[in-house]
Amino acid sequence: MFRLLLFLSLFPIAISLVVRWWFGIRVLDSDGARPCRCDLNHWLPSPGDAAVVHRAEESAGEFGRQLRLKALAEWHERDPKAAAAREKTRRFGTAVPPLSGIVAVFAVLVGKVPVMGAIAILLGATALAAALGLLALPAELSAIARTARHVRGQQNFPASDDADAVIRCAIAHAWNAALPPILRWLHR
Repeated sequence: MFRLLLFLSLFPIAISLVVRWWFGIRVLDSDGARPCRCDLNHWLPSPGDAAVVHRAEESAGEFGRQLRLKALAEWHERDPKAAAAREKTRRFGTAVPPLSGIVAVFAVLVGKVPVMGAIAILLGATALAAALGLLALPAELSAIARTARHVRGQQNFPASDDADAVIRCAIAHAWNAALPPILRWLHR
């Protein structure tokens, strides 16, 4: 039973790690360090940013992170129910794998579950969290696409190549954040 759970858990974990690398890490490695320049008259600070002075020149990865935060804030204002559901999925991925690991360790200590079973339980919870994170990702990507269209329309970045790199990095940050933290910690 535990071997089947272990095998079925490894498959979604492996797929999610490969997908994260392809759409997230690879893009951030190639475009993230690119220096970009924005028009500060149009580029508004990120939600919760209280800095008085903002820089017009940053890396595409940093502008992409800011664009993702803006998209999430606009999404939360426009459709708070869907944004809250995405946030709950993220919290599930943060909490459930470590808690299941603790429960599995105690089950091994009490003698109710073999060590292989504890590993299978931990990997099963991680696979479930990874699958739910990836399934909730399309709504976040569409929110980023809406904000990206707005950014292109306002011409926040004088160079269109800069805007393209920032949008690619924002999408890569979303793919990067879709996985549970335990998998992000293992893979990078």
